[in-house]
Amino acid sequence: MFTSGLFSGKIVAVSGGGSGIGLTIARQFMQYGATVFIASRKEERLQKALETLAPLGTCHAFAMDIRNPDEVERFAEYIKDQYGRLDILVNNAGGQFPSAAELISPNGWNAVINTNLNGTFYMTRQMFTSFFMEQKSGVVINIIANIYKGFPGMAHTGAARAGVDNLTKTLAVEWSPYKVRVNAVAPGIIKSSGLEQYPPEILQGISDKVPLKRLGSTDEVAYLTLFLASPMADFITGETVYIDGGQRLWGDMWEM
Repeated sequence: MFTSGLFSGKIVAVSGGGSGIGLTIARQFMQYGATVFIASRKEERLQKALETLAPLGTCHAFAMDIRNPDEVERFAEYIKDQYGRLDILVNNAGGQFPSAAELISPNGWNAVINTNLNGTFYMTRQMFTSFFMEQKSGVVINIIANIYKGFPGMAHTGAARAGVDNLTKTLAVEWSPYKVRVNAVAPGIIKSSGLEQYPPEILQGISDKVPLKRLGSTDEVAYLTLFLASPMADFITGETVYIDGGQRLWGDMWEM
């Protein structure tokens, strides 16, 4: 479906691009000709990612915290200084931890909301005002999570990701006069470095709770992301597309 050079000449920014799903998304964009900027808080992780991506084409790394609007603005300025434009933004950076709602402290709650919701807004708004609004073009893909039936066990990220889902719909309408498309990808349980933060007992037998009886791959999430960013999806905006092996329709992630 994807042809060689599909994203040739396109400038792409991927937050959380130093590992996991974000790194795979960056790799696939580069394989199809894009110039990619990856951003992450950890410089060491970024440099390791650059070593992986450099043979594929042009990639730039920028250490930043999406929770800090000033750092987000500096990231936009860095992209502008290098190329003067941005075509595609992938908001992949985020983080959470498993906990019963009553055990989440105010600091824990605010940390997750600030990263997953506020950080996504800061990134999206900045790239719109710095690039998309004047260009009259742009694509935003928000990587969220399977929130179809709520998110028992992680109320903080469920609330934040639901906020991004609604933000996706809202911005798709508000920014349509500027020819900016905004969509979201909602992965289920994906076999990636992100699973390393969860206790092994939580993950034991978890693939049995997925109708397709397996975990998803980072490549599969990236394929969907690239499709939504491509000209093949030019009439799709304001949508959240689930990629979860049917889990939203049947089964729970873990026992209550």
